Amino acid sequence: MDKIFLVILANLLPVSEQLGGIPLGLSLGLDPLTTLFVSLLVNVSLFFPVYFALKFFYTAFLSKIKIFNLYLRRVWKKGKPYVDKYGVIGLTLFICLPSPLTGTYTGTILAWLLGLDWKKAFLAIFLGSLIGGVIILSSALGFLRIVFPVIKK
Repeated sequence: MDKIFLVILANLLPVSEQLGGIPLGLSLGLDPLTTLFVSLLVNVSLFFPVYFALKFFYTAFLSKIKIFNLYLRRVWKKGKPYVDKYGVIGLTLFICLPSPLTGTYTGTILAWLLGLDWKKAFLAIFLGSLIGGVIILSSALGFLRIVFPVIKK
């Protein structure tokens, strides 16, 4: 159970999310499908508190934080072209890219910034997290198969 908690914790961190959580789970010896399921569940669950907290607290509190507003401009600039070109599917593509700062937190913030319907945004977050998780899991499994035989020699 401690191992799963560590995977959950890694997925909750905005800088790592699935990119850190899935390889961590595998390196701790967790089953790949369990690791993917836990990672996906945590990432998808992040949508609701982030989206609705922004909706309710941005004007009153968050808008007064300069660094947060700089971050919002960066998210807008980075993600808006995807949504402009491909619509809600663009949000899915943006999230499924396995790189830092294109995960659930940023995708949810982008959906809120662009005023996307929360139901469509949630579906895009789910699909993007699933695709991204499968990409990360596949990459991590391939990497582990290559590295560990070399280390054992």
